Parts: sequence; structure tokens; C-alpha cells
Amino acid sequence: MKRLLLLIFCLSAAIAEAKVYNVQDYGAKADGKTIDTPAINRAIEEAATAGGGTIYFPAGEYACYSIRLKSHIHLYLEQGAQIVAAFPTESEGYDAAEPNEHNKFQDFGHSHWKNSLIWGIGLEDISITGPGLIYGKGLTREESRLAGVGNKAISLKLCKNVTLKDISMLQCGHFALLATGVDNLSILNVKVDTNRDGFDIDCCKNVRISNCTVNSPWDDAIVLKASYGLGYFKDTENVTISDCLVSGYDRGSVLDCTWQRDEPQAPDHGFVTGRIKLGTESSGGFKNIAITNCIFERCRGLALETVDGGHLEDIVISNITMRDIVNAPIFLRLGARLRSPEGTPVGVMKRVRISHVNVFNADSRYSSIISGIPGALIEDVALDNIHIYYQGGYSEEDGLRMPPEQEKTYPEPWMFGTIPAKGMFIRHARGVSLSDIHFHYAKPDGRPLFVTDDAGEVYYHRITVDGKEVEVGK
Repeated sequence: MKRLLLLIFCLSAAIAEAKVYNVQDYGAKADGKTIDTPAINRAIEEAATAGGGTIYFPAGEYACYSIRLKSHIHLYLEQGAQIVAAFPTESEGYDAAEPNEHNKFQDFGHSHWKNSLIWGIGLEDISITGPGLIYGKGLTREESRLAGVGNKAISLKLCKNVTLKDISMLQCGHFALLATGVDNLSILNVKVDTNRDGFDIDCCKNVRISNCTVNSPWDDAIVLKASYGLGYFKDTENVTISDCLVSGYDRGSVLDCTWQRDEPQAPDHGFVTGRIKLGTESSGGFKNIAITNCIFERCRGLALETVDGGHLEDIVISNITMRDIVNAPIFLRLGARLRSPEGTPVGVMKRVRISHVNVFNADSRYSSIISGIPGALIEDVALDNIHIYYQGGYSEEDGLRMPPEQEKTYPEPWMFGTIPAKGMFIRHARGVSLSDIHFHYAKPDGRPLFVTDDAGEVYYHRITVDGKEVEVGK
């Protein structure tokens, strides 16, 4: 009986060992010069044929073009292992961007998936984990249409049951992760230090993002989208973002822990980005989103935007601390860009709750903004227990202007110019509750605290300026 048990144990161990595929056994050199993609893809193909398994990357530098994922595959990057995006040559490069007849409704980068360092379409049960690094050295940060050029680190379309965990990502082109139509997605303890977007979560359902650090001075850090890239409307819904740091420090200076602040501009010339945002692509909607226990540092503020027809509903945001914010700390925008199929109506924004927020050293030019458009009101918004420390410094004359509507403009706070309120500007909104809102100013600011326009049922309770309670709306 003991011999039989020992035999069963040995057979089980052998089967378990067979499910780990060391890429070096398939010819990967890990010398940083040899293109290791053929070896890696051979290992993936063999594992997939056998029903799945772990693709193991020992320490070393794996120069790669497109790695093609399969279902039931786990990429594991050992400590010291780096998957490095190689620069394309005249004879070698990344997989071509596949055709997409719907690409006119969103940017090129959001409409294609195969032109990436690591990609998968229509897969299930995949994961990328381990303490190693994905380095997008040879990826372009632009939305290049050139053959052989890659512009994303990880790109997934119509997948389910996906986990990214413990990896670090550096300089990832236009996207560190583009996930489109992915359901059951978990992103856990991932560190990203990149030159454009961090995580783009597009038309996804049941998403968990937690304990992540995303530094993206030139674009958004964690951004939920609902594009028309799949060729049909699909909401991004049931998403939690918790215990994350987003920032706009200089590229590469978070992973090396130097936290540098020498680069002031993003490509849109709006100072550093690095925030959490819902939008801009919003043909579909955003529903059941919870964001909590997150830190914004040296970046733009929180932005909730639906401008392409989507419904943004049932959003809860709490326990947020922000420091050195370069534009509006809170920006809610319902617009009519309508970058969607013809006939798509203007969207909806309602049932939004934002509470327990502390903002220190925020630029005062744009204050905070809640703005719909004529005939399309933002509804049922509650803000409470919020402290904002503004820089101040604007004049009474600045309080006399009325911002343009900009109904079809790409949504950023600067679309309105200098805001006439030093605290909050509320326009085309109904049912806004402001409770325990506390404003502080480093320099005097001559503008009125609140300015409202076409705003009904706005309720104020316990509003203070520099520690003194003020009456509003009397």
C-alpha cells in the first residue's frame, strides 16, 4: 500500500511539473539581444495544446515582439526576469493592427489589440503574475499606424477570468493595459510607471483594481471607458478601485523611488495628468462603480465624464486624499461630443456620491466643476465631508465672466477658461447636495464661493471658508 501511495505521489509530482513550461527550454536566450518571441510562443502553444499551464520566465532579459496568449495560460515572471519590448526593424516587428470598421468612434489605439507586446482575444482563464518586469522600451507612445509598430504593453479583448498580479511595468507605450470587453478582471498589487495611459478598462464587467501604484504624467493613470470599439454598446460596470496611488511624477521616477518633479507638461499642454477618470470614450455607460481609499499626488483631479451618449449612474467615491492638484479637484461633465453612431442621444449622469475627500494645494483657476449642458442636466449628486485647500489668488473681475458652454468639446476643465467661482461652479444640474464642505485659501481670492447657472434644488449645509461657517443661497 505504501509503495502504491509513493507511486501515486511521484506520478502527481511529474504531472504537476509537466504543467510548468520554462521558456529557456524552448530556446529563449534571455540575453537582451536575441528575439525570444518565437521560443515563448512555442511554449505557449504547447501548453495550450496540453490544456494549459504556467509559462515560466527565469531571471534574464527577454527581447520580444508580440507574445500571443492562449486560454488557460499563466505567464510567471521570476524575480529578475524582464520581458522587454524590442524596437522594430525593416524585417521584424509586432503583429499588425487588425481591421476594425468601427475605429472612427474612438482613437486608433482603442480600436486595435494585436499591435501589442502581449495580446489575447476571446480567451479565458489567463494570468500574468510574479515579481518581474514588463518593459515597453520599443513601444511607441503614439497611436502609430505603421506596420510592425507596437503601442501597447498588454492588450486583451473579449476575455474572461483574467488576473494581473505583482508585476511591475515600465514605459509601456500608449497603454500599459488595454482591456476591452473583459469580464472578471482582477488587477492586484501591480506597479506601473509609464509615459501614457496606465490601465484602460473599456466595456468591462466585474473588475477589481486594488493595491496598485500607477504613475502616468503624460496621461490618465486608471481610466474607465465605454467605447464603441467592439461594434456595439457595452457598459463598464461593477468596478471597484481601492487602495491605489495615482500620480504624475516624472517618467520612471516612481519605480526607482526618486519621485522627480522636473517635467511639467503632458502632450495636451495641460500640466501633468496621472489621475483616476471615468471617460472620455463613453458611447456605453458606467454603472455601479466604487472608488475608495486612494491617493492622488502631483496630478489632475478626479474626473467623471460622459460625453458620447453613455449613462453614468450609481457611482460612490470615498476616502480620497489629493495633494498638489494641477486642475479642478472634482470635475463632473455631461457633454454632447457624441462620438458614437449617428442618432445616439445625449447621455445621463445621476446618482453620484462623493464623500470624505481631502485636497491640499489645488490650483484655483478652475475651482471644482459640476456641469451638464442645456437640456441635459446632471442629477442627484451628493458631496459631503470634503476639505479643499486652494492656492487662491484670483480677482473680483475673474468672478464676473461666464464660461462658454463648449457642448461638443473634449472634456477638460480648461475648456471653460477661468471659472468665476472660487469654490465650485454648478451649471445645468438638479438635485445637488453639498454638506460639510470646507474651503481654505493660501492667498485671498475675490471670486464668489459658489456660482450656479440653470441649477435647481441645490442644497447647502455647513459650508466653511478658512474655518468660518458661511451662509450660502440665502
